[in-house]
Amino acid sequence: MATKYIIGSVAASFAFAYVCGVYVADRKVLGGTTPRTVATNEWWQETDRKFQAWPRTAGPPVAMNPIRRQNFVVKSSEP
Repeated sequence: MATKYIIGSVAASFAFAYVCGVYVADRKVLGGTTPRTVATNEWWQETDRKFQAWPRTAGPPVAMNPIRRQNFVVKSSEP
């Protein structure tokens, strides 16, 4: 019997947290604006271009991704 109250209260707390997150982050209830670097892809494209332009001294070229801390080998698109 207590299980239904626990599951219900956990679900309600997740719903309440989601609604609060939407109002604070997306609707800007507390004010503020979304930075241009987040709102457009221009910043990401320029950052990616600069990472690709770095000289490599050894090994195959890689696409650096500082967010995920992963490096991916870049395949040449030229035949």
